[in-house]
Amino acid sequence: MILGVIADDFTGATDVASMLVRAGMHTVQVLGVPHDGLPQADAVVVALKTRTVAPADAVAQSLTALAALRAAGARQTYFKYCSTFDSTPQGNIGPVTAALMAALGTDFTIACPAFPENGRTVFRGHLFVGDALLSDSGMRNHPLTPMTDANLVRVLQAQTSHTVGLLRHDTLDGGGPATQARMARLRADGVAIAVADALSNEHLLTLAEACAELPLITAGSGVALGLPPAYARRGWFMPKANAADLDTLQGPGAVVSGSCSEATNAQVAQWLAAGRSALQIDPLALHQGGQSADTVLAQATQALAQGPVLVYATAAPESVRAVQQALGVQAAGELVENALARIAQGLVQAGVRRLVVAGGETSGAVVQALGVQQLRIGAPICPGVPWTQATLAGSSEAVQLALKSGNFGGVDFFAQALQQAGVAL
Repeated sequence: MILGVIADDFTGATDVASMLVRAGMHTVQVLGVPHDGLPQADAVVVALKTRTVAPADAVAQSLTALAALRAAGARQTYFKYCSTFDSTPQGNIGPVTAALMAALGTDFTIACPAFPENGRTVFRGHLFVGDALLSDSGMRNHPLTPMTDANLVRVLQAQTSHTVGLLRHDTLDGGGPATQARMARLRADGVAIAVADALSNEHLLTLAEACAELPLITAGSGVALGLPPAYARRGWFMPKANAADLDTLQGPGAVVSGSCSEATNAQVAQWLAAGRSALQIDPLALHQGGQSADTVLAQATQALAQGPVLVYATAAPESVRAVQQALGVQAAGELVENALARIAQGLVQAGVRRLVVAGGETSGAVVQALGVQQLRIGAPICPGVPWTQATLAGSSEAVQLALKSGNFGGVDFFAQALQQAGVAL
């Protein structure tokens, strides 16, 4: 194993794995740390669900994943978080980064959530989502990790006692050697974590080349795009042309959506506008007993006879706030996740073999309900979202999953994903 990745949510794990496969690395994603050891691959991505848990829990789980990756021989470690730097003043990016640095015995790393292909850029330490500062984007209304400050140096410094500095874009313009020289100066000045600018893929490639031999990289998925060529130049591996190959499956397709991001709201609206079959989850009705997961599942299973079906809890921010005020943030989230996971499980039992899941928390709940332990990573549907393939627990049957971060994909993503997997609409 060359690269061991620790991802703080399930969709983020497939996102970074997609970048590695795209560059020819044989990559396997595991869901949690398996008891029987890690699979053999150029890169292994351990998908955790630690983005919004207590910082101490996030640290403990991340260190467990690190120990497994090191035991399997990983040459480099990569801590992957969201391209919108989803976190709170308490963590979990800062505490996990500090713990991994201590465990690896290193006093320097970078932090770079940039993913220009998806509109996430960092300029002078400020994160932009498209043309808007992070604090002016839809992320300011995130129900669990509202991002109200675009200054990543300030955001990260609030989460760690390590000194946080800035690695600017004009340094990256000078190429790998200039970037390495600047990192050495920052390190000598006592900077432990350098927030790195990145405005383009060229910046990501430069950053990856400069950081390929650091014990630890912390980033979104973008930096991973440049690591395979940097490794290949060092003679550590040979890119594989068939790294993204998956099987051809038959059977119905479906979509389960729990994300309430602006992007996913637009995707749900597009599906509805096209007149396709859809069923909405009402959290308050679930809580009061007026709706049940099994009832919605029965309706969705019946609808599959006419084509793909969407089951969604996606809603506008004001509706989400009303539910959270009535039920509590954690209770509302768990209620929806459990219902969607039960429905997804039932749809697969009914024969669905291509399933799109929108939302990181929802994806984690769904794969756990399906008993999935390992994913083969396939070709991307859009930047950051690949099709993946798993073997169903207790059988030899395969299912393909597209685990989509809430903010990713164009308005027609659901249809695009299903069509790419061979599902007729």
